[in-house]
Amino acid sequence: MLQFELKGMDGVDLFLLRQAIDAQVSLTEEEWNQLRACVRVRSFSKNELLLKEGSVCNYLIFILSGAVVYYSLSEKGEEITTDFALEGSWVTDNRSRLSQTPSHLNIKAIEPTEVVIIAESDLNELYRQIPKMEHLGRILIEQAYVRLVQLSLDLQILSAEERYLKLLRDYPAAVKRLPLYHIANYLGVAPKSLSRIRGKLT
Repeated sequence: MLQFELKGMDGVDLFLLRQAIDAQVSLTEEEWNQLRACVRVRSFSKNELLLKEGSVCNYLIFILSGAVVYYSLSEKGEEITTDFALEGSWVTDNRSRLSQTPSHLNIKAIEPTEVVIIAESDLNELYRQIPKMEHLGRILIEQAYVRLVQLSLDLQILSAEERYLKLLRDYPAAVKRLPLYHIANYLGVAPKSLSRIRGKLT
């Protein structure tokens, strides 16, 4: 498990976190304060790992600002990008977290990134104290599952150009901020092929 140097909450604007939670469940002020007491802040530098392959993911993360990529390493040591997340997104490895087994993934900041972290032990306590938080947890897992299935279908059904256009339509900020290598890898094409697609479209 990565050792996080966590900061307190003084002066930290959690509006984006509150907004994301309120979009799914409505917490009372008392419940929100219970949640705030469990949340810690962490800043990551560019290329710093939020999760390292082989460690157990014991936390749920929400991105306040910045961007991350999920990737695994090939036998040749090449990064195989499987997903990404920008501010306003939840980040974790559900397989590792729920089964408490070593992760097969790395999660890396690709720009300076500030997050809030909820430890798994605190999350389970919140589930016990606030049923709406358990409902939120179920929603997040369902959303992650749907995203994974949709990505798998897109890779099978859509052409490389169609996948790029869909990414451009659904996540325009990601196309601008993610390095070309990670975009190409995520779409399942070579960087040169992606450059040709982008050149054709422009």
